[in-house]
Amino acid sequence: MSLPSPSDDARIAIIACGALSVDISMICEQQGWAVDIHPLPPLLHNRPEQIAPAVEGQIGTLASRYERIAIGYADCGTYGALDELCDRLGLIRLPGSHCYDVYAGADVIAELSAAEPGTYFLTDFLAAGFERLVWRELGLDRHPELLPDYFRHYTRVVWLASRRTPDLERAATRAAERIGLPLQVRDVGGLAADRAGKGAGAGAGAAAGGLTADRAGKGAGAGAGAGAAAGGLTAALAALVHPR
Repeated sequence: MSLPSPSDDARIAIIACGALSVDISMICEQQGWAVDIHPLPPLLHNRPEQIAPAVEGQIGTLASRYERIAIGYADCGTYGALDELCDRLGLIRLPGSHCYDVYAGADVIAELSAAEPGTYFLTDFLAAGFERLVWRELGLDRHPELLPDYFRHYTRVVWLASRRTPDLERAATRAAERIGLPLQVRDVGGLAADRAGKGAGAGAGAAAGGLTADRAGKGAGAGAGAGAAAGGLTAALAALVHPR
């Protein structure tokens, strides 16, 4: 499949992880970028082998409508499948191995993981949806005896807080209590001011999203540059919308 050559004034399609799509939409709107967001279900994170095929299917649907398409995913457990797709079609994706790198920066995640390898990460989105799309998806509402099988190797929960609202604080606290681990909060900023008055974005992250990556990812996808820096998601999106 070949895509038209990009034009500077062309409207861009971003095929985005559903767990990021609310924040991506908000940032693009505030920045005045001519972008349309096409989210895929966040539960694909529970079946990461299906992410690249789903993205490629969406590309096939959108290719005739857009001159520029970008991928609003990090590697997200695809083990290079998204990079292969991006290389083949000349596209770029968000940097990093997973969304934690996008929000906090790869160096911060590496530091936290090295300090305590048994770290279970939460984003705002995953904290808000922990009960429905982690607890229930793992069957723990029906089989609580499985809790040690899933979480015995974790030693703490770190919430990568983009916006510390009372509701999200309660949600993150409940999630940590559910799995019987202490909660630590790491403020990653970047979206706090952006989202003031607009809500945190309802919904839930996928269970697999909380797991520390088994390997160091390839970082940025084809042409995406280095890992997310202090600018977090906004900076990473800028590299998609205005690639060098």
